[in-house]
Amino acid sequence: MNIRIFIAVALLFISQSIFSATTQPHIVILATGGTIAGTAANTTQTSGYKSGEIGVQTLINAVPEMKNIARVDGQQIANIGSENMTSDIILKLSQQVNTLLARDDVDGVVITHGTDTLDETAYFLNLTVKSDKPVVFTAAMRPATAISADGAMNLLEAVTVAADPNARGRGVMVVLNDRIGSARFVTKTNATTLDTFKATEQGYLGIIVNGTPQFETRVEKVHTLRSVFDVRNLRKLPEVVIIYGYQDDPEYMYDAAISHHVDGIIYAGTGAGSVSVRSEAGIRKAEEAGIIVIRSSRTGNGVVPVDKGQPGLVADSLNPAKARILLMTALTQTKNPELIQYYFRTY
Repeated sequence: MNIRIFIAVALLFISQSIFSATTQPHIVILATGGTIAGTAANTTQTSGYKSGEIGVQTLINAVPEMKNIARVDGQQIANIGSENMTSDIILKLSQQVNTLLARDDVDGVVITHGTDTLDETAYFLNLTVKSDKPVVFTAAMRPATAISADGAMNLLEAVTVAADPNARGRGVMVVLNDRIGSARFVTKTNATTLDTFKATEQGYLGIIVNGTPQFETRVEKVHTLRSVFDVRNLRKLPEVVIIYGYQDDPEYMYDAAISHHVDGIIYAGTGAGSVSVRSEAGIRKAEEAGIIVIRSSRTGNGVVPVDKGQPGLVADSLNPAKARILLMTALTQTKNPELIQYYFRTY
């Protein structure tokens, strides 16, 4: 080959490579730990492992295929099992996501998280992220050392969704097991299986087929840019606790909450948020103490209707854990019961 032709071809290849690298979407991965960063003593161990053992750069290095989709870098926010997630950490996470998405050179964020409380953190960001750029949570049900570890594929698909222009404006999403879920609706439904994250009544936003996201629906509930909640300069979230309803549930649980000066209580009631005589007495005492109480359902599905004969506000279709997230967020804006009830109908 003529030397001039060789040089011209080489320069063309280099320029195309540089152009491709600079035009790829820039996705930042924020790692918080969980099973996706977990290790076990042997390759068949899928329980009793140590969560949050692997750092974000190791996660990125394990999935080199991401380089074909986006320009990826990572930050370590925490490295814990999500049973140890706190309101301080999710507030820090929301603030960092907002900071990143405000940058012109960041096109989306992927967050790795433990599965146990992922739906709570994802819903909090759905309420507090002030951008329509994609925010995608992912996780794993098997540690990275397992024979059939699911974390690498889940991470690759999460980055794929975050880099897709069609992912904008859909609210915070959860991607596991080839499915794209809405943070408003999906929740963990099984202790061990790979297809644990489901929205049994509302369904998924879409699926991933052969590496390509295929969106089917949108969420009408208010989220992200349309949300009134802004926690970017907040230093601490209000304290909200959950009290579980069951046969013989005691009134003294409410006395304990009142004595600890909590800001809100979620009642995880039986059926459609039914209240026992003991819990009713406790809820009314809490309301007299200025505490906002929300009645939800421990069943995991369905709408808790307004019943003027029952105390407290209602959670609409939110499960107790997500109702806690919304009340905690709502209390950063107001203590007006009517406005808080409006938030539960619309968010």
